[in-house]
Amino acid sequence: MAAQPKPPKRPICNIVIVVAMQTEALPVVNRIHLTQDPHSPFPRGVPWVCYHGTYKDLNIHLVWAGTDPTLGVDSIGTISSALATYAAIQALQPDLIINAGTAGGFKAKGASVGDIFVVSDCAFHDRRIPIPVFDLYGVGSRKAFETPNLVKELNLKMAKLSTGDSFDMTQQDESLINANDATVVDMEGAAIAYVADLLKVPAIFIKAVTNIVDGESSDKPVAEEFLQNLAAVTAALSLAVEQIINFINGKCVSEL
Repeated sequence: MAAQPKPPKRPICNIVIVVAMQTEALPVVNRIHLTQDPHSPFPRGVPWVCYHGTYKDLNIHLVWAGTDPTLGVDSIGTISSALATYAAIQALQPDLIINAGTAGGFKAKGASVGDIFVVSDCAFHDRRIPIPVFDLYGVGSRKAFETPNLVKELNLKMAKLSTGDSFDMTQQDESLINANDATVVDMEGAAIAYVADLLKVPAIFIKAVTNIVDGESSDKPVAEEFLQNLAAVTAALSLAVEQIINFINGKCVSEL
């Protein structure tokens, strides 16, 4: 397991928030008064969108992976998020990354719709490589940056996160998610954790539960439940992000 990045001694100044979907991005953009950067820091032709603003003593960029150029849907999944995160770190040199997004939750692990978790560990559940050592590489287990003071002050729940590129869940996926001891599942987190670890930037992960994946929490299919709850849950997520940013303001990474 990779070592935690060595935190700088000075107060955090630059934060990059990485989100996958516009419906996750806009509530945060509106809540902390960010504006779209007219001069994109990214290569010409990529769909990634950058919002920017100053919040208290913090210089904040929010990077949304944008829409697929051909199909016009959100560029969800591990590839888009990894690329956008890499480009954002290179261009914006953040002191800290926050991946804020929605997730499925496991009722058996205590998750309910609307719960917001800080992630302790990230891993993949759909990179199956049944060869010694490559199997561990496929799972790609990584610790998120530890924020004990933030968790205690804001009374946030902790959870392990499992990431895959499919919205549904096969029996094999479920067994591997269980092996990861995950409470929440998403389509980006472990990929962002990989890039942040590679470039030694502390990263924290905030996940809000939109749907229950181990048996429906209502009589609706999972996808329908996700869409029904998306607006309310992303509003709650944006509030949590604002509270976290308020806590971070004026602190060093080591004080989180």
